[in-house]
Amino acid sequence: MATDYDTPRKTDDDVDQDSLEELKARRSDKTASAVAVDEFDAAEGLELPGADLSNEELAVRVLPKQADEFTCMSCFLVHHRSQLAREKNGQPICRDCD
Repeated sequence: MATDYDTPRKTDDDVDQDSLEELKARRSDKTASAVAVDEFDAAEGLELPGADLSNEELAVRVLPKQADEFTCMSCFLVHHRSQLAREKNGQPICRDCD
């Protein structure tokens, strides 16, 4: 947030004179504008449960597991050979699951 350093600053006496209602109003004004923008942005890309997605297409190219990759038998994700932590009962385990 930008600060205008040329504006007069409040002294301790001025701060004590601010009413509780005035302080609450200032705080609610600041939070209300920020929340309204965030809620709008979040709602824009929101998909409702049960929405009809039958006309949607996914364009994802799936590659088969490469020679230098393995499938972790704990999390079932495909990792590069450099992520191999150990083998448990002959089954590869990645560093994240170790």
